[in-house]
Amino acid sequence: MFPKNAWYVACTPDEIADKPLGRMVCGERIVFYRPRAGEVAALEDFCPHRGAPLSLGFVADGRLVCGYHGLEMGCDGRTVAMPAQRVRGFPCIRSFPVVERYGFVWVWPGEADKADPALIHHLEWADNPEWAYGGGLYHINCDYRLMVDNLMDLTHETYVHSTSIGQKEIDEAPPVTTVEGDTVITARHMENVQAPPFWRAALRANELADDVPVDRWQICRFTPPSHVLIEVGVAHAGHGGYHADPKYKASSIVVDFITPETETSIWYFWGMARHFKPQDAALTATIREGQGKIFAEDLEMLEQQQRNLLAYPERRLLKLNIDAGGVQSRRILDRLIAAEQQPAGETVPA
Repeated sequence: MFPKNAWYVACTPDEIADKPLGRMVCGERIVFYRPRAGEVAALEDFCPHRGAPLSLGFVADGRLVCGYHGLEMGCDGRTVAMPAQRVRGFPCIRSFPVVERYGFVWVWPGEADKADPALIHHLEWADNPEWAYGGGLYHINCDYRLMVDNLMDLTHETYVHSTSIGQKEIDEAPPVTTVEGDTVITARHMENVQAPPFWRAALRANELADDVPVDRWQICRFTPPSHVLIEVGVAHAGHGGYHADPKYKASSIVVDFITPETETSIWYFWGMARHFKPQDAALTATIREGQGKIFAEDLEMLEQQQRNLLAYPERRLLKLNIDAGGVQSRRILDRLIAAEQQPAGETVPA
């Protein structure tokens, strides 16, 4: 159901600051921890002695110590020591390629020899002082592809987020979807509209009038395995819209890293990268709080949608023009999954 030969966001650094973290990623039970300051490691969350979760243990002298009987594991999955035991014949457990970058810990749950850190997409906003970022994490009981569908079709904002970012003009502006290699782009532009509450607040925060017509844009970009970055913003009408000078607009990137836990549950790392007033920590906190409430509305809808789909598996769903972004994203995922399952030497048609 999901590509495994890919980099997924597993956690944030603060989650492994003082103790190991157990987390399932793509059906794999993994423990993440810091053997030493500045380092990160990932092992199968399974003690080879009695099967206890290693995430219930602790780190000592760079080793992960099982909290059940004190067995000590190295970062390579080999047992290093155990009180009063010789461990030379103990079986290894699996280690996973893991990288800390851009304020996230990334894991590769597939074939380790194919894990190239260069495949992690460059995130300009993550290491640029002209940008600020604030975000959070939700656990959602839904198929990860339902979240991709949700983010690639923002028509739902009019209804699910009617009091914050929704407005009727979203329905009236047809989206345009294009595919560039493994990237799917769905863009929607609205001209000469009134800004909804969230964007009025953003205009005020950027010291711009919030009671004048604006041009608004939403440009959704899906990249495998399940990342969606959305350029969003408003500019005072008549100044070029998306291309307007920064002095006339408030713009951001909505960051969505969707990590499958199981076939019907995900870890959803959400946030917003802001390209105005990056040093204003209070503004970052305010935006994060508002965005968290918006995404909580998606959470309820997606979980109820998943329940319906499980209850009625025989029902066929409609595919409309607004669904093009999600449909194209799923086609790319299907192709990547098929390629992973293909026997060596055979190829999958494009």
